[in-house]
Amino acid sequence: MTPRLIRLGALEIVTLSDGFFALDGGAMFGVVPRPLWEKVAPPDPRNRIRLAMRPAIVRGEQTLLIDAGAGDKMDAKAAGIYALDRARNLEHSLQDAGIRADDIEIAVASHLHFDHAGGFTVRDGSGRVVPRFRKARHIVRRAEWDDARSPHERNRASYFDENYVPLEDAGLLTLAGDDQEVMPGVRLRRTGGHTRGHQIVMIESGGQTAVFAADLLPTAAHVPLPWIMGYDLYPMETLEFKRAFLREAIAGEYLVLFEHDPDTAAGYLREREGRIQVEKIC
Repeated sequence: MTPRLIRLGALEIVTLSDGFFALDGGAMFGVVPRPLWEKVAPPDPRNRIRLAMRPAIVRGEQTLLIDAGAGDKMDAKAAGIYALDRARNLEHSLQDAGIRADDIEIAVASHLHFDHAGGFTVRDGSGRVVPRFRKARHIVRRAEWDDARSPHERNRASYFDENYVPLEDAGLLTLAGDDQEVMPGVRLRRTGGHTRGHQIVMIESGGQTAVFAADLLPTAAHVPLPWIMGYDLYPMETLEFKRAFLREAIAGEYLVLFEHDPDTAAGYLREREGRIQVEKIC
């Protein structure tokens, strides 16, 4: 996936890629029956559907990264389970966009699941896990941090200390308690639902708004209200936020960035004949 540049007033958004992976289709679509979801996301013989990992850069007064994909620390067994394909990965995307790791000044985690936070750290020449973006302030929701550091039976398969504890050890971690602006034009907004501390990123400039929707709307197929992931820990919270957000996004002409859609990086939500559809731009 080639990086795409989107201009939003005085800001620039660059869509990136950390490759592809696969998750169980039934889990990705929750209560939606397979005969419906397989029409938009055909599964492989193991019932897995292909998903992208699409971090994003926002350039304004500073250079800000949102999420970082799975990274390259996963062992062969786990990589096989998730059909991890990083032949083209975040390193390639950053190079293609002319951005070095040390150019990143702020790094925001929508949440700390491995497919969003794994790329924040790397192994150095000695095999030690260290921060990848050494000059960046990494911003994580305090509730998300607490849950990641004390996982339970339902969520522990998604959280790995090596993806984020080195950030704290290096003094690069900032825990956010509330919605806040982290750079002029870039604002964090808690959704909850998927995890207790899940957040989206609102990007606003020149009267225009883009939204990095993370796992609130992981793909364009997840726009209909009932299409909520089985992975969501608090699905009714997802539904409540999603219902209000869809109306807001349509009325406000928000450009939505889909982090996991393998074919659609960004698009506008349009309501036609009572149905909400995605008008793809890239």
